[in-house]
Amino acid sequence: MTTNPGSLITLLTADVDGGTFRLRHAVSADLPAIVALLADDSLGSARELGHDMAPYERAFEAIDADPCHLLVVGEYVPMGAADGPVVATFQLSFLPGISRQGSWRSQLEAVRVAGSLRGQGLGNVMVQWAIEESRRRGCTMLQLTTHKTRTAAHRFYERLGFEASHEGMKLTL
Repeated sequence: MTTNPGSLITLLTADVDGGTFRLRHAVSADLPAIVALLADDSLGSARELGHDMAPYERAFEAIDADPCHLLVVGEYVPMGAADGPVVATFQLSFLPGISRQGSWRSQLEAVRVAGSLRGQGLGNVMVQWAIEESRRRGCTMLQLTTHKTRTAAHRFYERLGFEASHEGMKLTL
């Protein structure tokens, strides 16, 4: 790991067309950009309300305080620049379990890439990092859920080796 100019720990850098894609731990100042990424589609626009940041700030504090949860952002740094905007995000959580002989699993959530940068491999870079971090932490499985309507996301995850092995269910509380 290296440190970027803002003294933030860089988790990974990758060369992309016209610059560098840099993954790092999110900081509270990233919340407006993260919420904007979450709201940037038909599903998110109906459930992410960025006008009141207090709930997001409380969630960030809980995630940031727990070493079993990581909130990660990706910055696109144009060639010759020291930093750049947040253009991607995901959350990775590590869960102990009794099943599978007491193994740990990881849960990948809220994977988002800015619409203008989709199709350039940034999602692949992020998910590959999440896979390697999960292995490094001793997880035997990485799981995720994706909405039934996100057919492009289904194809993306299947190309990366994920299998639609279960039917997920949710109860809104």
